[in-house]
Amino acid sequence: METVLTGKNYEVKFGQGLPTVFIAERINPTGRKSLAEELKQGKLDIVEKDAIEQTKAGAHIIDVNVGAVGVDEVDLLPKAVKKVMEVTDRPICIDSANHKALEAALNVCSSYKVLINSVNGEEASMDYVLPLVKESGAAVICLTMDNRGISNDPLVRFEIAKKIVARAESIGIKRENLVFDPLVMGAATDQNAGKICLDSMKMIVKEFGVSTTGGFSNISFGMPDREFLNVTFIVMAIMAGLCAPITDVMMKSLAPTVKAADFLAGRDPYGMNYISMYRK
Repeated sequence: METVLTGKNYEVKFGQGLPTVFIAERINPTGRKSLAEELKQGKLDIVEKDAIEQTKAGAHIIDVNVGAVGVDEVDLLPKAVKKVMEVTDRPICIDSANHKALEAALNVCSSYKVLINSVNGEEASMDYVLPLVKESGAAVICLTMDNRGISNDPLVRFEIAKKIVARAESIGIKRENLVFDPLVMGAATDQNAGKICLDSMKMIVKEFGVSTTGGFSNISFGMPDREFLNVTFIVMAIMAGLCAPITDVMMKSLAPTVKAADFLAGRDPYGMNYISMYRK
């Protein structure tokens, strides 16, 4: 089972057993005051710069999020998506909790197969987002949370995933277009956060064979040497079925370490991707 996304003459495939791909996270104003301030002014200079730099750094998919206080997402999100499409050939991940903004952004990239971020197990979310996914032919990130919030019980997260799969398939969305996020929380505030996430992922992958993702930079909030923790957790998650982490692709240790992990996890036949680093 493969999840396929497209950009400008560029195709990305990911899924269980395939090499890991990166969803670049930097175009997001959360925790970035300079970007948030620029977005409030309707400027997209940092967005353009980030898209170019992340592509050069090895991003396979570019996440685009303009959700900041004072920003009209319905107006600005499609403009930001269009700007990213102008400067990179990579597929787009449209990232917004504003359903109208998602719809507006989908209208400007109808020639791409994009990734929508996201739907969750709440009835209202599934009722609105899943028909958009079906109509646009997009893939969608499925968050394993609902109106009760985020459970610390992997079984609860699994049951939410099961509900989303059933609802999606009932309206004709193929399982390969569902990319599950078992939710990465900060280990500084809950020492079991990493284990809960990976246990949830293993259950979902075993039952449904779907592609997986997650905001893997979340694991290290509040801790020193965040890059070391982030990359270590991504490697651990690859063995549990991680396919496409949402992460900072500018981390120098990310690509070589993940190539090594893919090889050791049997995702890189004959180690060709790993060997290619040394041939260069």
